[in-house]
Amino acid sequence: MKFSEFWLREWVKLAINSEELTHQITMAGLEVNDVAPVAGKFTGVVVGEVVECGLHPDADKLCITKVNVGGKELLEIICGASNCRLGIKVAVATIGAVLPGNFKIKVAKLRGQSSYGMLCSFTELGINVESDGIMELPAEAILGTNFREFLSLNDVTINVDVTANRADCLSIKGMAREVGILNRADVSVPAFKNVKPLINDKISVAIEAPIACPRYLNRIVKNVNAKATSPLWMQEKLRRSSIRSINPIVDITNYVMLEQGQPMHAFDLMKIEGGIVVRMAKQGEQMTLLNSNEVELNDNTLIITDHNKVLAIAGIFGDESSGVTDETTDVLLEAAFFAPDAIRGRARSYGLHTDSSHRFERGVDSNLQYHAMERATQLLIEICGGETGEIVSKESAEHLPKAKTISLRRIKLNRLLGHCISSDDVVEILTRLGCDVETTESGWVAKTPSWRFDLTIEEDLVEEVGRIFGYNNIPNQAPKACLTMKNCKEMNQPLKRVRDLLVDRGYHEAITYSFVEPKQQALIVCDVKPLILQHPISAEMSSMRLSLWPGLLNVVAYNQKRQQSRIRLFEAGLRFIPEVTAENGMRQEMMLAGVITGTSSEEHWNIESNTVDFFDLKGDLEAILELTANEIAYSFKASKHNALQPDQSAAIEVGGKIIGHIGTVHPKLEPLFGLNGRTIVFEIEWAAINQRIIPEAIMISKFPANRRDIAVIVADNVESVAVVRACLGTSNALIQSSQLFDLYTGKGVEYGKKSLTITLTLQSAERTLEENDISESVAEVIKHLGNKFNAHLRD
Repeated sequence: MKFSEFWLREWVKLAINSEELTHQITMAGLEVNDVAPVAGKFTGVVVGEVVECGLHPDADKLCITKVNVGGKELLEIICGASNCRLGIKVAVATIGAVLPGNFKIKVAKLRGQSSYGMLCSFTELGINVESDGIMELPAEAILGTNFREFLSLNDVTINVDVTANRADCLSIKGMAREVGILNRADVSVPAFKNVKPLINDKISVAIEAPIACPRYLNRIVKNVNAKATSPLWMQEKLRRSSIRSINPIVDITNYVMLEQGQPMHAFDLMKIEGGIVVRMAKQGEQMTLLNSNEVELNDNTLIITDHNKVLAIAGIFGDESSGVTDETTDVLLEAAFFAPDAIRGRARSYGLHTDSSHRFERGVDSNLQYHAMERATQLLIEICGGETGEIVSKESAEHLPKAKTISLRRIKLNRLLGHCISSDDVVEILTRLGCDVETTESGWVAKTPSWRFDLTIEEDLVEEVGRIFGYNNIPNQAPKACLTMKNCKEMNQPLKRVRDLLVDRGYHEAITYSFVEPKQQALIVCDVKPLILQHPISAEMSSMRLSLWPGLLNVVAYNQKRQQSRIRLFEAGLRFIPEVTAENGMRQEMMLAGVITGTSSEEHWNIESNTVDFFDLKGDLEAILELTANEIAYSFKASKHNALQPDQSAAIEVGGKIIGHIGTVHPKLEPLFGLNGRTIVFEIEWAAINQRIIPEAIMISKFPANRRDIAVIVADNVESVAVVRACLGTSNALIQSSQLFDLYTGKGVEYGKKSLTITLTLQSAERTLEENDISESVAEVIKHLGNKFNAHLRD
């Protein structure tokens, strides 16, 4: 919104200067983008009148004039402008005047004749108006008046970037209202009388799209003089708002738009056939715009038509066939309220952007149309003459915007602003904004004005109160941060530690979708019915995962197809188990999973190349379990799993509970997932390994340790790890550790049996052990193994 500061000050009397005004507007949320003078710097220019005008004797294109500037003597000035003639009033740069560019006026000779000044054009005075000759001033201009004062050229234009929600400020009326609120100043609305109808001529209106156009007004004005000249004051106000003067009728509609905020349009009445119809366009319907461009309309475009043709795209652009010209004598004025949704985006779809569409698509005051019609009529009769008919209106009350009633609570206002503004100030601010305010026990109830359709919720009123009160007037308060130390137990195992361990062992972390393909998932988890999404991204991502394996196996296949022969991946993520007793019917469990395939090591000249096997992955998993400092509590038990090869799979247990599985992917699944070669996977519950034993300092024995090896015979189906751990299960405190270092079957060991060779480490913190102590301790271990596993020493 670009406007003249002087024009704004006609509406609201202010005691602040230009700099303070622009700062105030910016701080209120309407950022001032630019402030520029309305004319160049010049002095010594006055109003004069050409009282004599004759041709130069030695130049066909020059004329010698005598100009009256209100002094005792006439000034003889030579002028070459084509419009220089007797009787016109002009801007005269007298001797000693300084024009823009530091151009000084002196006595000059042109073809032998002296010239005592210069008749000025707009351009020569730094005024941005296109003209072919010198400036022609109104007949009422007083001779000798300083030209800067005559045209109020000490003015500046203020260019404000109005945000999309503040369309009420896209007019002088709206800006004056806003500035008046900020300064607690009254707004002086220009007074005018409604024009009394003198003729009975009317034109009918039919609204076929009431949602898009709830109100439409028109008025006939006959016998107007379209060749009249727009007043210089109007031309200047339009110019200072970057709108070019075209003809008085168009200038008046533009002026009312700038002054009141209501876009209007004028049709040549003689070019309208029948009545006015407001409807949606038919797909492919054509029209020629006022700029002579032809467009093909879409069926989502609101248009104004007569009974035979299109007259205008509603709120955007008129048709060339119905526009006013210098020959127009009868005018049909239009003012309407168009719903923003019906206009928004339409201009852009046709490559257009007009001042009218800019306002309508953001919202125009729905109570402004009658007032704007009367204002435009008054100006039209005053400038162009004519006879006025009655206003013809058509509206759909149910589709017009309704005033909103919003409650504002004192507690909410104080909490959001961080400051208590007095109740009197709150009521005054809301009242100046145009709201009808009622005080309640908890705060206030405000009924919003018709021009503030952006006020819809309580927070909007809080913003307005804070904005008008002035954010700079709210005292600064340092924020209070009550920081609480995070309750982090030392025994908690960080997931990052496990991630780092796996990365150090050659793994890469993968992050896969929580949605998987249902049929693939059923191949891995067949005994649980997963949650199926109602609106999945795709059929391949329609099921919530019950395991991390489907995602990892698909990533392995993806990489193998891209010539990656050695793959090591892990992922930490949630699985989703349907459970009636759980919150929202879903139990979410954090899982850790891994997969390896290809060679066990990178290709190397000194290392034999072997394919990965079960024990490669088991070793990596055991390294993770060692981080708990309680790896002895975990055990691997042979088990069957739907997705794993029967003789190469194991369940991971702790405290008698299965917490995960490890094994080789079943050969029948390899082609279904697109796998190439043996693939080994593991998956374990994170909650079962996220605790670690905190180390405690103990005294180191200063006495030597002793080692004894025993070879025991046990049944072939007895787990070796159980035998090793049982060696520590005695009450003998001298046994410090046990470790299996050999397993033998064959000659010397009967069928169905196996020989386990175990190293026992014995030590005392109090004394050096004697042979008798060692023998008794070993005998106690052998007895314990015999009782538990029916084991005996190998011969």
